[in-house]
Parts: sequence; C-alpha cells; structure tokens
Amino acid sequence: MASTVLVEVRDNVQIMTLSNPEARNAATLEMAEAMVAALDELDRNPALQAGIITGAGGTFCAGMDLKGFLQGKRPSIPGRGFCGLTQKPPQKPLIAAVEGYALAGGCEMVLACDLIVAASSAKFGLPEVKRGLAAAAGGLLRLPKRLPYHIAMECILTGDMLSAERAHAHGLVNRLTEPGQALDVALQLAQAVAANGPLALIASKRVAQESADWPQAEMFERQAAITTPVFTSQDAREGAAAFAEKRKPVWKGI
Repeated sequence: MASTVLVEVRDNVQIMTLSNPEARNAATLEMAEAMVAALDELDRNPALQAGIITGAGGTFCAGMDLKGFLQGKRPSIPGRGFCGLTQKPPQKPLIAAVEGYALAGGCEMVLACDLIVAASSAKFGLPEVKRGLAAAAGGLLRLPKRLPYHIAMECILTGDMLSAERAHAHGLVNRLTEPGQALDVALQLAQAVAANGPLALIASKRVAQESADWPQAEMFERQAAITTPVFTSQDAREGAAAFAEKRKPVWKGI
C-alpha cells in the first residue's frame, strides 16, 4: 500500500506531502498515524530545523475521508488531534504550502501551522455547519484569532469558502504565489527560518504560542524560564561570534 504521507528532506527542512489524491487528500486514520511519525521525527532529529506540509496532486486536503468515517475510522489521534497535528503541533516551525482546497480538517491543519504560503487559486473553508457539524479540530478556536472577528464568523457560520487572495488581504496568508508555486515559495521561507538558531526558534515559538493566556504580572517571569537557557547556550555565543567575524553561524543546538 502506498504511503499516505510522503516525507522528503531538503537540507534541514522536512517536507510532508499528504497523499490520497483520488479523494483530494482527505485524511484517513492511516494518514494521521503517518503524520504523527513524521512530526515526531521533525522534533526528534537535530538535523531538521523546520517542516512543510503540502498536498499531492494540486490540492491540500479536503478534510476527513468520509468512507473511513463510515467504517468507524476517524482520522484523529488522542492527544494529537486531526491528522495527528491540530491539537499538538510540533515544537519546531511548521509551514503550510497550500494549492487547491484546504477545507474542514484540512483548513484546521493549515491553522495549526506557524506560516502559510498559498497559491492565488487556493480556497480555505470550514464547511462543517453545512453538514450539521462543528469545526472542532481547532477551526473555531484559531480562526477568530487569525482573522478580523466578523470575517472569521462569516466563514464559520456560512460554511462558505475564503479565497487565498482575501485570506492574504486579511493577513491569514504570509505569501501569495502563482498556482503551482506554493511549495517552492514555502521552501524559500523555510530556509530563511531554518538558517536561524535551533534553540532560539523553539523557544520563540513556544513563548509566542503559550503567552496568550499568561497572567500579565507573570509574563516576563514565565518567558524567562523558557528563554534564559537560550541566552546561556553555546549557540548564543556562536551567533555573536559569527556576527562579529562576518560569517555564517554553525549551530549545534546546545
């Protein structure tokens, strides 16, 4: 049986391609299990600095595979969420490269990423209400924080699709590309991220994500617990030395 997640490494970037093209890359339980393995490898392997999720065949992901759902096989992993991603994203930076449709759980996977690159022809959507369901894999939680409230609620309550161009205009999408170019541009963005200090990247992402619900009086204390080890690391000294010596730093992750 062909793999439902194709994993490729380019330099220090891991590319994970959802591959169920006959069903517009709809997520299966097998795909979710494969994604967990790929994301765990991304976080475990010190040679990897960033990850990209994309889809095969010109589309990202159309949501849950309904055939599997009718067989009692939901593409969700306890503690990890839809397709093994939405509830517990990786520690390292993750970029979505979107062509075609990113709908329902597919859109929620995109929202679980840190950066989004999309082709101008891409479409995002949370159509769950049209099926009498709710976007419970993070869509209802994340979209109102990423878009102006009324734009987010239009998507959530109508279930209608949001064009990549409109998403970009409202700041949801970082880079808008020509059709077919999303992965190439995502790789350029990933390489810009991956050139930076690994400890600094992980700590910065963690603070940015966790600090939203920190009490204001505790913010800097909690931040310090995460960032102080970065400042005392060998990589911090290497970063300063490389700047002074006008050369590229050689990171060791320690």
